[in-house]
Amino acid sequence: MKRARRDREGILLVASPGGHLLQMLALEPAWCDRDRVWVTLRSPDVTYLLRDERVIYGHGPTHRNVPNFFRNLRAAWRVLREQDPAVIVSTGAGLALPYFVLGKLQRRRLVYVESITRVEKLALTGRLVYPLADSFFVQWSSLERLDRARFHGSVADGSIA
Repeated sequence: MKRARRDREGILLVASPGGHLLQMLALEPAWCDRDRVWVTLRSPDVTYLLRDERVIYGHGPTHRNVPNFFRNLRAAWRVLREQDPAVIVSTGAGLALPYFVLGKLQRRRLVYVESITRVEKLALTGRLVYPLADSFFVQWSSLERLDRARFHGSVADGSIA
């Protein structure tokens, strides 16, 4: 029996602490009116910046850590089942991959925004999620050469929010 979607407007915001989190916060006009849940790692900036938000914590470190990838894959399975978001948005980094893999299998809409620090080539996470993403945004026109990459400005000047 196919499960009915509870909230087709729900959004899952996946971002590592630090710059990735700050870039997601800069995109607030794009998601502020949506029912949302955050997925990130524990850190002081997360505790402060997301104090009034619903937050689910992943397992870190994620940087090329295979055991934590599988722990986060298991957690992503549970989170996607419980939260049932229509869209998964990520600004990176490693925490995005398990959510995009399962999100693709579950036919969720996947949106990735590559880091503003990536001027000439994609980060590892960007390269891994590029074939999975329904929408893939870059913040430098030099990366628009990728077939499906879209450039609409950067979070630095507020033009993509």
